[in-house]
This record gives sequence, C-alpha cells and structure tokens, in this order.
Amino acid sequence: MTTPLHNPVPDWLKNMVRTHKKALRTTTALTAENSIHSHALHTVCHAAQCPNRGECFNCGDATFMVLGDRCTRGCRFCAVEKQRPLPPDPDEPKRVAAAIKEWNIRYAVLTMPTRDDLPDGGAAHFARVLTEIHTTVPHVKTEPLISDLRGDEEALRTILTARPDVLAHNVETVQPLYSQVRIGADYTRTLTLLENSKKYAPDILTKSGFMVGLGETAAQITQLLKDLRSAGVDLVTIGQYLAPSRAHYPVVRYPLPMEYEAWKQEALSLGFKAVASGPLVRSSYRAGALYQQAHKG
Repeated sequence: MTTPLHNPVPDWLKNMVRTHKKALRTTTALTAENSIHSHALHTVCHAAQCPNRGECFNCGDATFMVLGDRCTRGCRFCAVEKQRPLPPDPDEPKRVAAAIKEWNIRYAVLTMPTRDDLPDGGAAHFARVLTEIHTTVPHVKTEPLISDLRGDEEALRTILTARPDVLAHNVETVQPLYSQVRIGADYTRTLTLLENSKKYAPDILTKSGFMVGLGETAAQITQLLKDLRSAGVDLVTIGQYLAPSRAHYPVVRYPLPMEYEAWKQEALSLGFKAVASGPLVRSSYRAGALYQQAHKG
C-alpha cells in the first residue's frame, strides 16, 4: 500500500492548539514543570509532545512515564525516542510517589515505553511503582497505560495484582493500518490483553484509545469500536493524529468536531461506560473525569 502524503493542518485546529499552549505560561504550569525536573521524572506529556500539556498541568494532572523515555519499537506515529533503553531505575517508584504527593494529585496516570528488552516487559517494576504510590498516598487512584507486554499473561497479572483502578492499553488504530503504523504490534494481541485484564480482574475498569486521520474508513472505525466492546473495554478515547515530524506517518485527514461527537454517540450506543472524543483528546486526557463519568453511569 502506498504511503499517503501529509495534508496541511487546518486553521481551526491550529487555533485550538495555540490556545492550549498558552496555558503552559501560567505560574501553575511552570511550577509543575519545575517539579517534574526536580524529581528527575519523565512524562508522556513531554515525550509525546502532547498539545494539552498546559491545560493538564493547570489542573494538576500529568501522565508519568516510568521505565525511561526510550522505546524498543519503531511505531511510525510516535514521538518517543527509539533507542537502546537504560536499565530500570530502582529509585523511580519513590520519586514518582513523592511527586504525586507534592502535586496533591488525586488521579495518577502512568505510562511506559515498550520494553521488549526486559523478560517481563517491565511489569514487575511498573507494579512496584503502583505499590509505592498506594503506600505513600493511599487515596490516589491509579491508571497504568501499559504496553502489550508481548502478550505475556503472567506479566499482565503482575500489574493487576498491584490493584490499579483502571487498566489501559491503546489499540491506536484500525486493524488494516497496523502493518504501516504500529511496527511490531499486533491487533489481536492488543484485544486479547484487554480481554484478559477483564478475565483476571473483572472489577478493574479497562480502557483503550485510538487515533483518527490516518486513512481509516467509517466502517473500520465502527468495527474497531465493536471489537473493543467485545473485549470488554469500558472506557474509550478518540483523538486526532498529529504527526510529530514530516518523517513520521503522515496525516491523511482532519475530521471536524461534529464527527467526533458522532463517534462518541456511536460508542455509547455500543455500551461503553464513558467516552472522550475530540480533536485534541489523548488517551490520558482528563482521565480522572472519564473515570468519574463511568461510575456515575
């Protein structure tokens, strides 16, 4: 299949991004940046060049990236560095927990690069981070956004044993685009991980997210939503793909805001407990609010 060309970003979306970036200059956002640096932490907010960084920092939200900021895979949509990773840092669990306590965070999202270099994909280290958070700040709810762990069920159980409130793993795109966009990933493996999470810990909510604008069709989006529901996924996020550089997979289309609302309604009609859908929505965007919506339903 021929790779499509980049399409120019529409003015309405540029303006939306500019508005969000202004929030980075506030005192609250700058304080958050300083806290991240002082604890020598990584965030996916920075690594993935998230356009919502300022808004989330002003709300006291951040998505911490544990196990470093280097990935062992080369997905064509992702801004995270593709280099040989460093060994897990044994002090990281305490630093993450200390930052969450310092920020007075009530809902913590933690993600990870794919660590195919580690026998368990980094599951044991991730579980230690979750346990340290629960020990240091017991009231905080946690949402690990994990890799596919190469389909290792024991590794998944290790993370679930640490008792997160939500287990998140992103499907990212529709099945026909996997070979072009998600190098080294497998659509069925992703769905199986989410299904297994529900099987091993039915009381823990499951969550997934995907991007639009990579060339998928309406029928493919519908099939993706149906597949996620069949796997028992409770929460879903839908957002616009923005290419980190011209070397990354190109943006084929910029759906209008009204299309995101239609996908949200379609997802809700399929039985998802809560849906976040919009041009700048990311998988961890206002995650605590989405969790609360699911419980109100």
